[in-house]
Amino acid sequence: MRNLNSNLKSRLTSAALVKLELTRSLRNKKFLFFSVLYPAMLFLLIAGSADATTEVGDSGLGLPAFMMVSMASFGALTAVLMGNSERIAKERQSGWVRQLRLTSLPGRGYVLAKTASAAVVSLPSIVVVFVVAAVVKDVRLDAWQWLALTGAIWAGSLCFAALGVAVGYLASGDAVRPVTMILYFGLSMLGGLWMPTATFPGWLQGIADWTPTHAYAALGRTIELGDAPHAGDVALLAAYFVVFAAGAAWLYRKDTLKA
Repeated sequence: MRNLNSNLKSRLTSAALVKLELTRSLRNKKFLFFSVLYPAMLFLLIAGSADATTEVGDSGLGLPAFMMVSMASFGALTAVLMGNSERIAKERQSGWVRQLRLTSLPGRGYVLAKTASAAVVSLPSIVVVFVVAAVVKDVRLDAWQWLALTGAIWAGSLCFAALGVAVGYLASGDAVRPVTMILYFGLSMLGGLWMPTATFPGWLQGIADWTPTHAYAALGRTIELGDAPHAGDVALLAAYFVVFAAGAAWLYRKDTLKA
C-alpha cells in the first residue's frame, strides 16, 4: 500500500510539473516566435519561387515538399532542445530544482515530465510549417500522409527533448547557451535539415548517416514518398532516445548527490 501511494504521488507530481512547464512555455513570446513562426519563415525563404517540379537531387521530392519536412523537424528541434536545456540550467542556478527534490518526484519522473511538456510545445511548430507549405507553396499529400507526418515528426522530437534535459544538467548556466547552439546548428546542418546530405563529401555523408537528425528527417521524407519509415531510421532514433534519456536521468541523480 505504501508503494502504491508513493507511485500515485509521483505520477501526480509529474503531471503537475508538465502542466507548469506548458504554462511557462506558452507565456514566453520570444520562445514561441523562434519555435513556431521562425521555421515557417525559413521555409518560405528557402523554398522561394521554387515549384513542385523543382526536385532535390535524387530524393524524388520537389523542393517545397523536401524543405517542408526539414523545417518542421527544425522547428520541433528548436522547441525541445533549446527550450529544455536553457530552462533547466537556469532552474538549477535559481534553486528551483533543489526545491523539486523535496517532493516525491523521482529522477525518471522529472526527465519524463520535461520531455513530455517540450514535445507538446513542439506540435504547433510542425503544424504551422505544414499549413504554410500547403497554402503558400501548394504542397499536396493524402490525408493519411499528413497525419503520419505529424505523428512521426512529433514523436521523433522526444529524442531531442531528452537531449535538452541532459544538456541542461551537463552545462552550467553561463555555458549552456553556447553548448546548446553548437549542438543545435551542428545537428541541423550535419543531419541534412538545411541542405541535402547528398551534396556533402563522401566521408561527411558517412558521418551524417549516423546522426539522429538525419534519421529524424528521413522519417518524414519516406512518408512523403508514400512508404513506411525505414526500420533502421526508427531504430537509430530510438537508440539515441534511450541514451539521451538515460544520460539525463543519471545527470539528474548526480546533481542530486552534489546538492
